[in-house]
Amino acid sequence: MNFIGIDIGSTAAKVVVRGADSLFFVVPTGWSSKETASLIRERLLKEGINADGSDAKVIATGYGRAAVGYADKIITEITCHARGGRELAQCDCSIIDVGGQDTKVIQVNNGQVTDFLMNDKCSAGTGKFVEVMANRLGITIDELFTLAGSGRPLPISSLCTVFAESEIINFIGEGHPREDIAAGIVDSIAAKVAQLCSRQTMQDTVILTGGLSQVAYFADRLSLKLGTKVRSMEFGRYAGALGAALLAEEKLA
Repeated sequence: MNFIGIDIGSTAAKVVVRGADSLFFVVPTGWSSKETASLIRERLLKEGINADGSDAKVIATGYGRAAVGYADKIITEITCHARGGRELAQCDCSIIDVGGQDTKVIQVNNGQVTDFLMNDKCSAGTGKFVEVMANRLGITIDELFTLAGSGRPLPISSLCTVFAESEIINFIGEGHPREDIAAGIVDSIAAKVAQLCSRQTMQDTVILTGGLSQVAYFADRLSLKLGTKVRSMEFGRYAGALGAALLAEEKLA
């Protein structure tokens, strides 16, 4: 039996397979979650896994979860991210998930979600903000973080992505080094995420999931803002899909 977790986010879709086969991969979400779900099914078939078969159980989560017509069950992002995050941390923890369009902070105690917050009204503390600012600087997201590591952060005070971009345009016009602008962008994101975290009591173990989860520099900046260690996670971007696969195994076996 294969237990498949599919997390269709606003930017990328993550898939984890547990059981007879072990597999994980990412595909761009694109403009249509339904098309993405079909592409995932085709990719699984190429790997010899029939998501529609009697030997597979599928749980879908994320922004586009309703588009996965072959899912046996749909479960919310919070529940799946909490289950997957706890599995990655191997203990109860606070989970900071920086996604493409929103940022979630989830508290897990005794294996259960006890509190959560989500910022989905502004992209200033999300992956979309990073993408917009990297494009403005004419570099990739990876290059932005590499540059930021050697820069001195310039202050970016605007809470709105549009106004923050205007500040960056001004910095460019004034001739500031690109690495200092990049450092300011990362510092701004970390500050906004930390502000969301400040509305909860964070636990001793804090992990970073989502698209920025492998970026050690961002985890370090966030740690400074929070005054506590934030662990970057190698497979953090798969937290939601992993949680969905684990829940499929626990609930549908």
